[in-house]
Amino acid sequence: MQSSNHESGFSVRLADPDARRDPGTASPGKSFMMRRRNRHGRGLRGEVMLPTHPGYRTRSDRFDDMVLDSAQRLHDIWGKTLDGVRFGVDEIPPDLEQLAANATTPPMGSYTPGAGEDGPMITVYRRVVEQACGSVDELHDLVHDVVVEHTAEMLGVAPETLDPVYRRRY
Repeated sequence: MQSSNHESGFSVRLADPDARRDPGTASPGKSFMMRRRNRHGRGLRGEVMLPTHPGYRTRSDRFDDMVLDSAQRLHDIWGKTLDGVRFGVDEIPPDLEQLAANATTPPMGSYTPGAGEDGPMITVYRRVVEQACGSVDELHDLVHDVVVEHTAEMLGVAPETLDPVYRRRY
């Protein structure tokens, strides 16, 4: 038995009987651009991929989930210590052109201390991390390692003390 909490995108809209009809169009009441299908019966029909299929989520969405899973794992271990810490994902580092011009390796993540009301921020750079991996399993492990490294930098402890399985999966 399969269940889904996702509401389907199906909806029914009844035609307005008082709608003004334009006598010059092929479809009364709708212009050519407003019709969902063309005159051959082809055109937009619905979603290509249903939300219950694995292909529905993009690589970016799955990467965000990996970062959140790693952050949740650390929060389960350390609890109150990590309250207020924000975890984020950026596509590329902000100074990537400068790093490429100097032929230096781009960072996989960064730690930004808290300022004012905002707490500290740990950012993982998706494109850099994805290029360093060959498979999805390696990607999941590397994302977790990057999150652990920058969280350890924030707390001022060694990554091995922050997470007992840090770098032991390879």
